[in-house]
Amino acid sequence: MHVFRGFHHPGVAAHSALTIGNFDGVHRGHQAMLALLLSEARHRGLPTCVLTFEPHPRDFFARKLGKPELAPARIATLRDKLQELERCGVDQVVVLRFDEALASLPAQDFIQQVLINGLGAKYVLVGDDFRFGAKRQGDYATLDAAGQRLGFDVARMMSYEVHGLRVSSSAVREALAAGDMDGAARLLGRPYAISGHVIHGQKLGRQLAETAPGRGDGFRTLNLRFDHDKPAAHGIFAVRVHGIDGDEGMTLDGVASLGVRPTVEDAGRVLLEVHALDWPAKLAARLGAAEAYGKLVRVELLQKLRDEARFDGLDSLTAAIHEDVRQAREFFAQQAGPHAAVRRQTTRDRI
Repeated sequence: MHVFRGFHHPGVAAHSALTIGNFDGVHRGHQAMLALLLSEARHRGLPTCVLTFEPHPRDFFARKLGKPELAPARIATLRDKLQELERCGVDQVVVLRFDEALASLPAQDFIQQVLINGLGAKYVLVGDDFRFGAKRQGDYATLDAAGQRLGFDVARMMSYEVHGLRVSSSAVREALAAGDMDGAARLLGRPYAISGHVIHGQKLGRQLAETAPGRGDGFRTLNLRFDHDKPAAHGIFAVRVHGIDGDEGMTLDGVASLGVRPTVEDAGRVLLEVHALDWPAKLAARLGAAEAYGKLVRVELLQKLRDEARFDGLDSLTAAIHEDVRQAREFFAQQAGPHAAVRRQTTRDRI
């Protein structure tokens, strides 16, 4: 899959079958839309293209109004969104910077400058609530009329439901905010996960006593940065880590904190800190070295254990971590299998 920042690049396809949206989370409704896009593109002999925006338009308007509370919680980083779009078979993604110029572009100018001149759209698929252009004045009818005039096909996909619930990014955010990780997985078609490169932390975990046999080096963690200050999920979780040894087949069960670490930092920087419950022998010898730093890993958040909290000191924090570890071990012991029913989606499930 090719990714372009803007459409003024020679590699952007001259013509495309296109869909437009934020695609935060790439949930099952998005997956159904992308499957339809791929089918229509094949019939027309066109490459598929997703046009998406960064920052999220609601982020832009929240900052412009000075009302950060209006910005949506972010389900996925741009990296994770792009990875999921690639898994869905998309040929190219164009990421447009959402700024004042784009926000003020009239609907007809957006069609001509972006869809026609920029992306050579021959087929455009949108959702039932699609709006675009300055002051959201453009809608499906606007786009359909332009398509008839300018020679491109327009289609609209209605809402996608799972067990009677409309699948949307808002529904995923609500599930994650409530700590309903199974509900979020049903909407996403997979366990909720965050990926990123392992970075250096404050090394605080090495100072915290660890009572597990054979381990005297404290609660060492794998640290990943979440690139948005308002994650849709937050708290302490039982997690599963993939890719630590460069092998997707190797997994580590763990307990993780996603948040701002109010006891030790509270600096507003969102980190995902993962403590592996047990390390395979071939990795244990390398734990103290810098082997993990820089590796790209994926962390599935499987069960929420509690909310993030501020403790009186490191002793209280250590006691809480011990309890988190106990609960995480109990969670994994109760699992009949490694969440295969959720992870191994059938073609029908992913649509």
